[in-house]
Amino acid sequence: MKHKNLRYDGTFDGFLTAVFTVFEQKLTQVDLQKESDLQGGLFSEIEIIITDESKANRVWKGIKSKLSPQGSYQLYYAFLSEQDGVEALLLDYITYAFASDENVDKDYSHPSILKIAQIAKMVGREKHRMEAFVRFKLTKDDVYFANIEPDFNVLPLISKHFKNRYADQKWMIYDIKRQYGLYYDLQTVSLMQMYLPKDFNFTKTDENYFAAEDLDFQTLWQDYFKSTNIASRKNMKLHVRHVPKRYWKYLSEKQPN
Repeated sequence: MKHKNLRYDGTFDGFLTAVFTVFEQKLTQVDLQKESDLQGGLFSEIEIIITDESKANRVWKGIKSKLSPQGSYQLYYAFLSEQDGVEALLLDYITYAFASDENVDKDYSHPSILKIAQIAKMVGREKHRMEAFVRFKLTKDDVYFANIEPDFNVLPLISKHFKNRYADQKWMIYDIKRQYGLYYDLQTVSLMQMYLPKDFNFTKTDENYFAAEDLDFQTLWQDYFKSTNIASRKNMKLHVRHVPKRYWKYLSEKQPN
């Protein structure tokens, strides 16, 4: 059988639609790939997958019937890792689960299941860090704005946390790396994109965009952070373990006065 390359739109529903196609066409030599990756073997037949919500729901329902809630969400977390080759791991996992009569999500003797669990753990850790390290700044439009640059695509995972925690104010969290964000309008959270000036600096609190009182608050927060930081008890190794340096450029307490 000729090797086939299924290209989907990069969404989770698109991926699940591609999985549906694999089983519908009984494909055994197949690659699942985002359209944006634009890679393919010289002798591969390419098929563009059109996302179909009904097909995606059928696959997801089947996955949840075969796995525990933790196992099915491990698959989703792993998908959001965006790691190279994760689609092949996920397809192998799903194929194994569908072929088994028992729940397999704890069968760590299977290499794909073990790897998916490890990836999902890393994504979960990044989710919790984003929930802890997000710093909002008040814009002149009275919207609280925060920018993040996570290793993994965790915006879909942190939406519920911030909606519950900041239910009484409008806010926006923007992923610089993936160029999309979440916007909460006091009722619902929706996906959004922004078109900013090329010279916009996400590490600065620009007075052209942010409220004057927020600039004062940033200074107060920096002063508080310094006053509670006892130099003789400083353990930088432990501090970096809990707050990795890659997050510092977007933390207001780490910015120079």
